[in-house]
Amino acid sequence: MRRGVSWLSRRTAILAVLLSVFIIVMVAGGIVLSAIGEVSRHANQLDDDRSRQTTAGAVKTFLSQLGATLNDYAAWDDAATYSYSADGMDWMISNFGEMSENSALFDVALVVDTRRNAILAYHEGAPMKVPADQFFDAALWRLLDAAMASTENPEARGFVRTTRGIAAAGVALIRTKTGETNRSDDDRRYLVFARHLDPQVETLGQTYVIKGLHLAAPDGVEQNYVAVWDPAGQVLGKLAWPSRAPGDISYSSIRSKVIGAIALFGFLLATVFAIGLMEMRRLRLDEEASRQLALTDRLSGLLNRAGLFKAIETMIEDARSSKSDVALLYLDLDGFKEVNDAYGHGCGDDLIRSVSAGFRFLTPEDAVLARVGGDEFAIAFLRKNCDTAAQSLAGMILNFFDEPFQIGERLVTVGTSIGIASSQIGTINAEEVVRRADIAMYKSKDSGRGRYFFYDTSMDNDRETILALESQLRKAIAEKQLSVVYQPVVAASSLEITGAETLVRWNRPGRSPVYPDVFIPVAEKTGLIEPLGIFVLKSACDQAREWPEIGIAVNISPVQLRNPSFAAQVAEILQSTGIEPARLTLELTEGYLIQNPQRARQSIERLKALGVKIALDDFGSGFSSIGYLRQFGFDRMKIDRSMVTDIDVSENARSLLEATSALARSLGIPVTAEGVERESQAHVLLDCGCDELQGYLFGKPMPAAELSALLVEQSTGACIVQARKTA
Repeated sequence: MRRGVSWLSRRTAILAVLLSVFIIVMVAGGIVLSAIGEVSRHANQLDDDRSRQTTAGAVKTFLSQLGATLNDYAAWDDAATYSYSADGMDWMISNFGEMSENSALFDVALVVDTRRNAILAYHEGAPMKVPADQFFDAALWRLLDAAMASTENPEARGFVRTTRGIAAAGVALIRTKTGETNRSDDDRRYLVFARHLDPQVETLGQTYVIKGLHLAAPDGVEQNYVAVWDPAGQVLGKLAWPSRAPGDISYSSIRSKVIGAIALFGFLLATVFAIGLMEMRRLRLDEEASRQLALTDRLSGLLNRAGLFKAIETMIEDARSSKSDVALLYLDLDGFKEVNDAYGHGCGDDLIRSVSAGFRFLTPEDAVLARVGGDEFAIAFLRKNCDTAAQSLAGMILNFFDEPFQIGERLVTVGTSIGIASSQIGTINAEEVVRRADIAMYKSKDSGRGRYFFYDTSMDNDRETILALESQLRKAIAEKQLSVVYQPVVAASSLEITGAETLVRWNRPGRSPVYPDVFIPVAEKTGLIEPLGIFVLKSACDQAREWPEIGIAVNISPVQLRNPSFAAQVAEILQSTGIEPARLTLELTEGYLIQNPQRARQSIERLKALGVKIALDDFGSGFSSIGYLRQFGFDRMKIDRSMVTDIDVSENARSLLEATSALARSLGIPVTAEGVERESQAHVLLDCGCDELQGYLFGKPMPAAELSALLVEQSTGACIVQARKTA
């Protein structure tokens, strides 16, 4: 009996000591976590203050840029002449109204008199459909009054509300460069430029590195924002952003380590009482291992698709009881198919293993990692307010793919596109969470790859729209409802037509036309770009037989360039139409060159072996470099219209184009300039060394019959360009 009492006493004492140690560790851990939490809150506040200052500066810069543009146009000798002239309307439309189309500087242009009458009113390159006083609120006229009242600097700017949203607006007296008008006060005219803020918010966020920047309502409840005021002091809206909470991220990382240390101590305590249960657990683990094997991907060692669904279902049940959220990241490797095609499936398998090892290192210990398809992975975890943790993990994963993978003796470069979805408090089942994350992942791919998107309901609508458009486009290709138009290309020295660029148009019977920048991406995503591209190429070559004196250019998609049989398709079309290969120029952009330079070079070499020419299109609009020009041996370089727009009014623009043209000449590459709309631009481009010009000055995209008529006029010696200008 005494031995029993002694044993009970010793056990009680041991338990008391263990309990005391446990309490001490818990209290110490709580104090450490509390201190770290205070530091994290301070870090969050500093980050929010920085973002607020940056956003305020962005708003001020946005308005200042508009003011600088307005001053350039208003204080202009030609403007002072034509704006007050009785026959100056065409000049104002060309230089003010039409310049608002696709402009990065302004999208609304008005010319008003002192009685607020709109002499000219254009929006996005077209006349306004509503009167100016209905399009703008009263704040615009306050700016006009301020400009009229100013004698030294007759300009005013500020934010106003329009029927399209919030816009930066400026009003300036139209005058000569020296500031003279030679007009009475009542006879003066004022130029109004406006640039809408709403569509520029995402760009501002990217430029100033403010993630999640968005425009909120004036009465919206926002934690972080900068108000946008009109001249009367009224709040038009708020530029708001979610807190990045860097302190919370650090706190979460450190907290898991502290909690892990406490858990380790608890594990040591539990081990004392677990020895007697080891055999039972071994039997149970054997059974569990058999079940787990059925849920495991054998190549990577990660969970497979079935294992992922089971894990998410368990997490969702836990989320309901703990009032937490389940986050799911769905990842697809960018460029994996090209690796398989180029180096074989063995290299692809090794790449999957390397990627899996990297994901194991990056994902939290409590997360679920799975390989759900050939090159698709998924990561799920349970958190309270999981969006911040999901965003942080997505950023780390994207950084992980910045470096190439060493696979044997090869360096392999791939990327990833990520979609993120969540089940808030376990309210969405596993199947729906996976579906949403998958949709968000495809949104990432469609938006340029190498990025992440959170799911929102609009993506379902976008997908339905794309599916409907895909069905209509498939039918249009099959039934030949598409048409081809041609835009002239002229020699810079003689202005004679030397070639034509082929463009495709889709005018649906009984419905509004679909623009190329809408249906071309749909065709690329759905695989329809190949039959569409072959249709355009064959149409161009058929038509080129009637124009033996000029060359013909056709744009090709990266999807076509990736197709190993594309060169054979081009050869077959050349043979069937009978045109000389040297008359055909295939134009491509740099996107695929960046992603797969080796395969792109092989594809280009196969095409050039046929005798066709290869042109680098849109040079200057992206990451074009000297390396591409040297590496791929292009036969022509086409300068993007963004480099041409201000060539006749900006010394910087002219210097940049002169340097670009000199670079091309040094490499023996002829240069075509796109987007030429004014004679002054054409003169400058000729002086800079461009040998061919293309743009509305020489003709918009037109049916083949119209271009044939122009070629007939040219053959008779008529001045084709002058005829088009006066028509």
